[in-house]
Amino acid sequence: MTLNEINDLVKECDSASLGFLDKNGNPSIRRVFSTWHKGLGGHLISTNTSSMHTQTLLENNKACLYFVNCKTFQGVCLTGTATVHFDHEHKAMLWNEGDEIYYSKGVDDEDYCVIEFQADYGRYYRYDNIGDISAEELTEFDKGAVYKNYKTN
Repeated sequence: MTLNEINDLVKECDSASLGFLDKNGNPSIRRVFSTWHKGLGGHLISTNTSSMHTQTLLENNKACLYFVNCKTFQGVCLTGTATVHFDHEHKAMLWNEGDEIYYSKGVDDEDYCVIEFQADYGRYYRYDNIGDISAEELTEFDKGAVYKNYKTN
């Protein structure tokens, strides 16, 4: 599997599984929408400020994102760090018409934030192959990439 194929897998996924350690140090996982990507290594996730995963990531930013296509039995687990953004710029970038159902005060709702995940490395899985993705490969692959929403662009 090439990095381009792995990137296509990520772009096809409407959601990902976000792994983190809870406040007691126990592994936890949440399903999140991740449709904004910066190459293979950078991902933006809109979510609730009050959610357990957001509050935990504010204290311990180590995380992983797992993208999977169950029909083709392939996936990639990216390990790295998460930064929580509360600024208007990040929130407006991910805001969609209809999001008011979740955030009644609009784009600047205090319970709305954006998690920026940056991968340090990864590991992909496919029925016929397993392999590591190094930090160097991610950096080279993502050179010049900008955040893009593949579901609307």
